[in-house]
Amino acid sequence: MDRVYLDWNATAPLRPEAREAMIAALDVVGNPSSVHAEGRAARGLVERARSDVAELLGCKPKEVVFTSGATEAASMLRHRPAGAAVCVDATAHDCVWAHHDLTGFPGGSGHTLAMGLGNSETGVITEPVAVDGKWRYGAGLCDWLFLDVVQAVGRIPFSFHWSGADFAIVSAHKLGGPKGAGALIVRDGIDIDALQLGGGQELGRRSGTENVAAIAGFGAAAQAALRDLNQGVWSDVEKLRNILENGLASETNGTIFVGKDKTRLPNTSCFVTPGWKGETQVMQMDLAGFAVSSGSACSSGKVKTPRVLTAMGLDEQAAEGALRVSLGPTTTEQDILGFVEAWTRQERKFRARAA
Repeated sequence: MDRVYLDWNATAPLRPEAREAMIAALDVVGNPSSVHAEGRAARGLVERARSDVAELLGCKPKEVVFTSGATEAASMLRHRPAGAAVCVDATAHDCVWAHHDLTGFPGGSGHTLAMGLGNSETGVITEPVAVDGKWRYGAGLCDWLFLDVVQAVGRIPFSFHWSGADFAIVSAHKLGGPKGAGALIVRDGIDIDALQLGGGQELGRRSGTENVAAIAGFGAAAQAALRDLNQGVWSDVEKLRNILENGLASETNGTIFVGKDKTRLPNTSCFVTPGWKGETQVMQMDLAGFAVSSGSACSSGKVKTPRVLTAMGLDEQAAEGALRVSLGPTTTEQDILGFVEAWTRQERKFRARAA
């Protein structure tokens, strides 16, 4: 049975460009911190990737701090002025939400607004609101802006500089790069405490010998993602997403499409069938040959309240019936039509059992 992969928000398939760059980098023997020719060759790969990532994100290369992924990058939220709060949007990813701290807000100064630009579970795009040089959080204002652009970058136009953000996080494997590589973007002129102490790599901001092969793959994936974005590839993906939702809507009356009335990422569809557990749907679709999810990959398999969906107004019982389908540039119309057929077949069985 041929498998159909529709879980791009969890991880994108490795791009050929990234694979080739990583294989080539494995033959570069030097340590990037060494000054001899072999070390300089390794350093060259790291710095080329830094420039490639910076070009995709619309920032300066020196603003890119390579990390093991977006979760490590998000951990810099711990490094903030004493007494200042990190005010996290209710729909933020768990790697950002883990650092929330509302104590003392809105008093004091130096507060950071942390939020996701494109939601991993629903695809809804949330733009930060600026007020007199500060960032609105509820009834209060924050001085700093921290953006999670993991799902958005490479799929919609984004520039770190025009966003006004002070910090941003990005992950290679969402772009078709390797797992275990990511970056923290720090606006030029801002000093941060080291995320990891040691040999002083990454200008002293993240010590540890760089993962040259993963970083090279990250850079290659970033360049390929920028090419796809400029060529309008994601507009074609959005058309497939619409075919998916129209097909499902024509076959059912009780399914809710979350965020359909809002601006969304072009590849993401989250829909809810109250009473039909999302985890059950995932297993049924898996048996039918389709890889989908019931939410963020980091939350799968854990018993927890569907925080993002309840924050958007769904009651908890309904939110437990959510399924997320996320597409990519290699998704075909045949894949979508096959999923619609398989899902609606199971949906009819669910309705029959519930009657």
